[in-house]
This record gives sequence, C-alpha cells and structure tokens, in this order.
Amino acid sequence: MNVKSILDHYFNFEEKTLTNRFFKHKHILPLITRLPTTFKVEQLGISVKGKSINAVKWGKGETKVMLWSQMHGDEATGTMALFDLFNFLQLENETVKLLSDNCELLIIPMVNPDGAEVFTRRNAQQIDINRDFLQTVTPEAKILRQARDEFKPHFGFNLHDQTTLWSVDGILKPATLSFLAPAFDKAVSVNNVRQNAMLVIADIYKDLKELLPQHIGLFDDEYEPRAFGDNFQNAGTSTILIEAGGYPHDPEKQQIRQYYFASILSGLISIAEKNYALQDIAHYLSIPKNTKQIFHILIHHVILNGIDVSIGINYDECPNSDGYGTYKTYSIQDIGDLSFCDAYTVYNAKNCILNGEIVYNKIAHFSLLNDEKPLVAFENGNLIV
Repeated sequence: MNVKSILDHYFNFEEKTLTNRFFKHKHILPLITRLPTTFKVEQLGISVKGKSINAVKWGKGETKVMLWSQMHGDEATGTMALFDLFNFLQLENETVKLLSDNCELLIIPMVNPDGAEVFTRRNAQQIDINRDFLQTVTPEAKILRQARDEFKPHFGFNLHDQTTLWSVDGILKPATLSFLAPAFDKAVSVNNVRQNAMLVIADIYKDLKELLPQHIGLFDDEYEPRAFGDNFQNAGTSTILIEAGGYPHDPEKQQIRQYYFASILSGLISIAEKNYALQDIAHYLSIPKNTKQIFHILIHHVILNGIDVSIGINYDECPNSDGYGTYKTYSIQDIGDLSFCDAYTVYNAKNCILNGEIVYNKIAHFSLLNDEKPLVAFENGNLIV
C-alpha cells in the first residue's frame, strides 16, 4: 500500500472534529483519552497555566521514533496530522502492521497548549520554547527534553508551520511543505545521525514530489544552538523537521494537512522498512531551496508617479482576542520591477484608475477602478474588495 493510495481514502481516517487551526487543549484532550488500549497515554507534566502535556505510545518494534507538534501555539497543522495518524493507526492494513512490528512511536501533540489557547507562537511566559533548549526555563521545554532523554528515540519528527511567504527557488510557487535535517554543530557537519535524517527526507521527497509537485522546499541549515532539533540531532536522534507553509485557497490548511500526514507516514514507512539506507544524500541536496519571491497579492501595470510598476502586498496575521480566529493587515512591501515574483493572487491593473495613495512600507489604503468598478480595494490595511 503506497502513500498515494492511502491518501485516496483520507476521508476514512481524517479527524473530523479538527476543521481549522484554532482548536484548543480542551478539544484534543477527549480525543486522546478515547484512544483504544493499543495506545498508552501518559501525562508528562503541565504547562505554565496548568494544562496537561501528554504523550501517546504505540507500536512494539525496535526502532524508536518520537514525534512532537505545536511547540509554537499558532502552528497547528502538525497536530491535525498527528490526530489523523492516530485514526489511521487504528485501521487494519499492511502498513499499520508494518509500523507496529518495526517501530515504537512516542507522540506528543501540542507541546504548547497555553500558546494554542490564544493562538500565539510563544508560551505563557512569552518564551519561544524552541529557543529554550539550553537554559530550559519553561516547563514545556523541560518536559520535551526529558521525554527524549528517557525514550532515547532513534528518529525524531519536529513538526512546525512556517510563514506562507516562503517560496520554492526557481519555481515561484509557495513552499507548501519544507524539510530540513538540522545541523548539530556550527560547521554544519554531516555524521551518521544527521545523514540518516537526510536520507529519510530524501525518501519522503520521492513520494511527495509526485503528490505535491513544485511546492516542496529545503530550509537553510544554519546552526541554531538554542533549538531542539539541532540539539536532538547532536544527542543522537536523527531529526526531521517538517514545516507547513501556504497553499492556494487553503487558509485553514485542510488540504495541507493531508500532504503533511503523507510526509509523516512516508517517513515512518521509510524507517520501518529501512528504505532510507538505500537512498542517496544527493537526492536530499537536490530538493529546491526555500526562498522568498512570492507575495500575498501582486498587482502589475499600476501607473504610479508617471511610471508603470508592480506592487507587492503582504498581510500580517494577528490572533483575535478570543484565540479563535485572526485578522489580517495588508501593507505595501515592494514597488517596481517584480517580474521575477509571483503571488497567491495576481491582478493586472492595466487601464485602471488609482484612487488613494500607494506608499512603500505603509498600510494599504487605495482602490483600483476599472470602468468605475473596483478591481481591488483596501481601507486602512483591510482588504475590502
């Protein structure tokens, strides 16, 4: 059973209670407690505000794999994919048996429940947990670090979301998924531990590039001494970073979660079958690099100050006060020759009349009229039309 055929039946195991990015600890806790006895649930500790951080063990194989998500509270795609994985692992098929016989999984969904509650990156102490490995001042970082030390996983999946403005070098499409085998030292060396992570990613890429062509990128591997991925790699756990970016017409990442799940499953199959050992590191290095050559909105052929220019517009996304949604504020991020760029939405403003002002690095507050009908319109940073 290959990953593509499994995705064809995604509806059968998708966790249907999670339909957007804004679910909370109270929404996932019942899903964890209702897992059948083949899953062993353990509370590892509590967050700053007293929410439980739980681990789920499954499988009876020799190869240990640890997966953790939502270190950043507003990065929920990996958590959705993990709950889809829980449902998939309850099916009876050859892939589930393969994983159970060869792997033992330790899964920690929602490492940062306090951040998820208000849909912010940092924890309740305003600390970025993924920059707290060295000092370990946050309870969440202590829990995650101790879990790895006790479980001693051979492989780790570090699950995150990235900004929707990452693109794929040379292709100008959004980097919907990005991967990295993090560095373990400043010299960005490659030892057996890191190489195994690279080879698993190469196997994932082999499967996913057919499902998601032109939308997969590779992150820069600059060493970050405070990050968990870099330090887990150094400690002997072959660590695979997966990041969910953007995809057209998918603001709540419901399509992306399917590709994310497929990435995790592909990696687990590679580990269970030891297919990664047959891979070539050159295939990892062949993944196109991430770059930033896309905008949220790109408008060509705007006559501004007497010249024909393109306008690049992006939004900042901020959480609503209740943590159940976001609001977007659009601003002018570039003006000039943007012929080498792309965007989620592209307009041609030829023959349009500009109402208002377009000012670099200021919020968008203008409209473009075509035959007195607005092609696109912004008011105080809000997209009106």
